[in-house]
Amino acid sequence: MTPQERITELKKTLEYHIDRYYNQDNPEITDYEYDMMMQELKALEKEHPDLVTPDSPTQRVGGTAKRQAGVLVRHNVPMLSLQDVFSKEDVYHFVEEMQAQLTNPEFVVEYKIDGLSMSLRYEDGNLVMAETRGDGINFGEDVTANAKVIKDVKTKLANAPEYLEIRGEVYMKNEAFDKVNETQELLGKKTFANPRNCAAGTLRQLDSSITKERDLSLFIFNIQQVRGMEFATHTEGYEYLKSQGITVIDDYKICKTADEVWSAICAIGENRGNLGYDIDGAVVKINRYADRELLGATSKVPRWAVAYKYPPEEKEAKLLDIELSVGRTGRITPTAVFEPVRLCGTSVSRATLHNQDFIDELDIGIGDTIVVYKSGEIIPKVKKVCKEKREAGWKKFMIPDVCPVCGAKTEREKDTADIKCTSPNCPAQLERHIINFVGRDAMDIKGFGTVYIEELVRAGYIKDIADIYSLKNHREELIEKGMIGKEKNTDKLLETIEKSKENDAYKLLTGFGIPNVGKAAAKAIMKHFKEIESLSHASVDELQDVDDIGEVSAECIRRFFLSEENREIIARLKEAGVNMHANESEVLTSPISGKTVVVTGTLPSLGRKEAQDLIEKYGGKAAGSVSKKTDYVLAGEAAGSKLTKAKELGIPVLNEEEFKNLLGI
Repeated sequence: MTPQERITELKKTLEYHIDRYYNQDNPEITDYEYDMMMQELKALEKEHPDLVTPDSPTQRVGGTAKRQAGVLVRHNVPMLSLQDVFSKEDVYHFVEEMQAQLTNPEFVVEYKIDGLSMSLRYEDGNLVMAETRGDGINFGEDVTANAKVIKDVKTKLANAPEYLEIRGEVYMKNEAFDKVNETQELLGKKTFANPRNCAAGTLRQLDSSITKERDLSLFIFNIQQVRGMEFATHTEGYEYLKSQGITVIDDYKICKTADEVWSAICAIGENRGNLGYDIDGAVVKINRYADRELLGATSKVPRWAVAYKYPPEEKEAKLLDIELSVGRTGRITPTAVFEPVRLCGTSVSRATLHNQDFIDELDIGIGDTIVVYKSGEIIPKVKKVCKEKREAGWKKFMIPDVCPVCGAKTEREKDTADIKCTSPNCPAQLERHIINFVGRDAMDIKGFGTVYIEELVRAGYIKDIADIYSLKNHREELIEKGMIGKEKNTDKLLETIEKSKENDAYKLLTGFGIPNVGKAAAKAIMKHFKEIESLSHASVDELQDVDDIGEVSAECIRRFFLSEENREIIARLKEAGVNMHANESEVLTSPISGKTVVVTGTLPSLGRKEAQDLIEKYGGKAAGSVSKKTDYVLAGEAAGSKLTKAKELGIPVLNEEEFKNLLGI
């Protein structure tokens, strides 16, 4: 391959991963792998300067500005990235270069937080704008509403200059990240890969209440611009910011020599495993602002700072066991348990093995010698198996076909690598099952929140969904223990539970949590079979007579009703007075009768559920994703990828007014 061909290939690959990291907040490779490709491209371009183009990833800041959390805003001060260095020699070279150009320069060494960059603008002490980096040069996104709900963001400063712009990193503490992923899993939603992805996606949310709930944090690492006050040094600026209650980077060090700078970098590296948040390196920057002005910046990076990236730390360890845990969605996760080793300053002895595909790829078995690493991250990972050290009698590990918690059959979920327990009554996933059952699309028991469910399950009051309708028998105990609050709150919830018995049977079927049977499928099934009793005796062939119910869904339904445990629960629900019959509702004939309609974005007056109910009332089918089978897309503001796909497929797109006109309402 010629240098030109390799440069073209690297550009294309890097562009793809830049988009995944900055714009989609969903990287596919580690920072280290990305950095190595970028270094290779820089080296090739240095050897062949005639092949350098303005659009090269080496010549600009990664990312583009997106209209997600708000409108695009023009930067007052460019939000540049930093030049990366990877060795002690690189660090010494930078220090010596600064010493050659400046008189007795001071250096500040501080943590490089792994998050999303954001600038805050203050006028006369009032926060007037928060913006993301966007393209770094011209535009970013206005995220002021979301910034104001981050606890570390000060909306008013007591002793403030006429204008102040500061830049920091929005990030997520590991504890907050774990809570968000636990909630995501509990609600059956996709979990986040790491705290950085979660922080980036959260800051760009359209709903600031979600941003507040997810508990983001912020470290300020630079004063971008100030009028009406002067600071001689970076650290003097930090002291002022701290006096205003603004959180700045922890534990920074002032250094004067290359040895001191390197010692500070090493100290950060040794301590990074003890932090409650992720860092992806150490930053070395010039302290005096006058020196920074003198040095200036390139089109991409300031000349007065570098970011040192720590090499991935790897160690060998003997695999002692593979533990299996069952999450609240029924997903079985294997975890490697190995001899303790120290990585990044902490002792580690466990690492996830993700799924059977990952185990197969590693070709791993108990007793193997494995290589464990941390690539600038808190979470340890298994890199490979040292097969040359494998002992006689070795056997590759296989996740069993029975649940390690309840003994029920396990199944691999279609088109995924996940193996799940098939029993919705498995103790490990009971809380998730109950949350689904009381949710809006199912029995819609308002006020029955996650906290109450967790308390009642753990106290033994709820062992399955039928127990919900027996809670009234424990009223006095529940009030005395305060498990649902005081008397008024307890009675209100018990009344709502009683009222839910009158729901249409499709809601009950949705609440059963049968794989591949959501609200839309449940409606179609109950429209066909009319009552749960008839449905429970239906064969796989009979089930497939229902529109959009294929063989896989039919087998899941049949398996559910063949379960003796499930039949017993249904009998108890019936005995409690829960409706088992479909309500006959009038379906109007309209131009969308028999058509599939997808709702996306925020509509002017209709809520998402209202729009979907209208679609079904007028004979249409409300679908969740756009495909070739989609007949119309009803699009509102911030419609996103579904609208894009509809246009690509040539599917008619309606706004709310056009939709209502089509229905004649």
